[in-house]
Amino acid sequence: MRNKTKTDEHKAKAPKSPAAAALIAVCLVSLIAIGASRPYAQSAMPTIRNVVLVHGAFADGSSYAKVIPLLEAKGLHVTAVQNPLTSLADDVAATKRAIANQNGPVILVGHSWAGMVISEAGNDPKVAALVYIAALVPDQGQSSTDVVKPYPPSPGGAEAKPDAAGFLSLSRKGVDEDFVPDLPAAQRAIVYATQGPWNSAALDDKVAVPAWTTKPSWYIAVNDRMLPPEYEQAIAKHIHAKTTTLTTGHVPMLSMPNKVAAVIIDAANNAGQH
Repeated sequence: MRNKTKTDEHKAKAPKSPAAAALIAVCLVSLIAIGASRPYAQSAMPTIRNVVLVHGAFADGSSYAKVIPLLEAKGLHVTAVQNPLTSLADDVAATKRAIANQNGPVILVGHSWAGMVISEAGNDPKVAALVYIAALVPDQGQSSTDVVKPYPPSPGGAEAKPDAAGFLSLSRKGVDEDFVPDLPAAQRAIVYATQGPWNSAALDDKVAVPAWTTKPSWYIAVNDRMLPPEYEQAIAKHIHAKTTTLTTGHVPMLSMPNKVAAVIIDAANNAGQH
């Protein structure tokens, strides 16, 4: 038997065939691709996973019915509060119970009157950011009445009728023309039937220290007939919110759910950067 030469040793270390070399190259490329894809997959998942949705006056949690599946499709855990609409304190308490049940940081979303609610409840340490949707936003010590006092009355306000106990409900005209004018007739009928009467005494309830002063905010402004549109633009600027303006009515969660969901998802992705 002859001794191995350097040439023999070199041949033993080399790949057995061009096909084997090609296989190794493919494996290496695949491993590099998998490694490169991991950060992208992680960044696609929202940073904050919990969203608490708070409805406004003349509504209930179903006002978010079209938004909830869009958020859940992105891996978010969603809870819709059912406010009693009896007082600011009662609605804040209901919202804080929902926040307490979350297993981590929360994006707190409030529509219309619920802007007052989340401005108070948003001081909870779990709340990472606020999303206001066509909402009332108070300064320190302000009530809802104080917030809109500098602006002329909106058409929808005249359609809020009190019952014997002082709870306000919207007339059918108010729902059709002012609250959800851009929805089909069948959907407007459901909104009218399911509206939550709102205790008029809550109009004078004040927020002590609004959470937007210490936490990042997003604001969706609309072509509103329930609140002054110029107010919505002004308050969004005042609180330094990231602002989205939609060409729709007072309840964009029902008329433009995809765009509303996109704002909430943006808050979930970026609240931690503030």
